[in-house]
Amino acid sequence: MINKTVKNGVEAVSDIENGAVLLVGGFGLCGIPEACINALLQTNLKGLTCISNNAGVDDFGVGLLIKQRMLRKLISSYVGENLEFEKQFTTGSLELELIPQGTLAERIRAGGAGIPAFYTPAGIGTHVADGKEVREFDGRLFLLERWIKADFSLIKAWKGDTAGNLIYKGTARNFNPLMATAGKITIAEVEELVPAGELDPNQIHTPGIYVQRIFQGDGYEKRIEIKTVCK
Repeated sequence: MINKTVKNGVEAVSDIENGAVLLVGGFGLCGIPEACINALLQTNLKGLTCISNNAGVDDFGVGLLIKQRMLRKLISSYVGENLEFEKQFTTGSLELELIPQGTLAERIRAGGAGIPAFYTPAGIGTHVADGKEVREFDGRLFLLERWIKADFSLIKAWKGDTAGNLIYKGTARNFNPLMATAGKITIAEVEELVPAGELDPNQIHTPGIYVQRIFQGDGYEKRIEIKTVCK
């Protein structure tokens, strides 16, 4: 029986090297691979390129990697809630490639599907189009956008099995499944890890063939999951 489990985040990220390109899952403050990020913080890695939907906040998610100055470049669709990012970007110590959110998702999906490039109208007439090929189709202009691939994908799922099959919950399903397909090595952390065969095949979002390592994390903050009761 296939068993892709590793002990924890520290073991899972142990072969990530300086200068690596990382896809880091999450959408807003949910679906963030907290254990993998915390494990990276225990290293002295530098010069990383991080591809993530957003820059996190100063003390959580990708924001922690920025705060520790581990990143050389951030590729993202939203950076508006991170003061440390602003400081590093405006002083020139951190590069930024800002991408429309739909384009970012599609570039990652293309990387996982083996599609090297595609055309999209998003960004025409803006700085997003600078330096990119523009073609006309049916009277409308489109940009040529390239795929996104990474050395490692760090993703978070709700439940997984020892063979790497994954189920996501809610909005965590936005970017994590796409990123799982686009990394040379995909590392998945889950809230609940079960033996292979226990998950309903009809409920699986990411097949285990895309996942090389999996482990069960603990102590997740889940900042976005707040229950309000009105009397």
